[in-house]
Amino acid sequence: MNIDSVMRMAPVIPVLTIEPGLDPAALAETLVEAGLPVIEVTLRTPGALDAIRAMAGVDGAVVGAGTVLNEAHLAQAIDAGAQFIVSPGLTNPLALAARDTAIPFLPGVATASELMRGLDLGLDRFKFFPAEAAGGLPALKALAAPFGNVRFCPTGGITEQSAPEWLAHSSVLCVGGSWIVPKGETDLVTIGDRARAAAGIRESAP
Repeated sequence: MNIDSVMRMAPVIPVLTIEPGLDPAALAETLVEAGLPVIEVTLRTPGALDAIRAMAGVDGAVVGAGTVLNEAHLAQAIDAGAQFIVSPGLTNPLALAARDTAIPFLPGVATASELMRGLDLGLDRFKFFPAEAAGGLPALKALAAPFGNVRFCPTGGITEQSAPEWLAHSSVLCVGGSWIVPKGETDLVTIGDRARAAAGIRESAP
């Protein structure tokens, strides 16, 4: 499994900030059954690594760690069972450490210089972040134009309503979606409904 295959599994990768009140394994089962098997758990809460451990045991779930900022985070995430790594930015030490472990790695970029640095490191799949704050779809189109072989997962500010337009662009393989499990949401039925809608979102892309 490489990062390209991870990005192609579903149109939306739920970006989760795990809070008390949700059973991680049950949440993963709900997302997988709804058609969103790729799950990003951000390392923003004390329970994130335990959540990755629980979710990694769910059949069909491909669980990654997000907000990985350094080599220590990388090691902790891999130890917890993360199957891919997402970072908000791109640094040489983290990129080289990820390459040494051979784990699929999706670093964040927002400029041509950052993207070119990634290409120099042998990467060609990136998170465009923060997607809306960095200029939205027009900015991504301009950034992608000189780099025909690069593909993106835009994340940050994307909604259920805006996702189809992003997914219609040829450089976009998937989007990151925090709307699937918004802050404070604990109802798995509601989450499942959102996830099912997101799993079919590419069909409605213009």
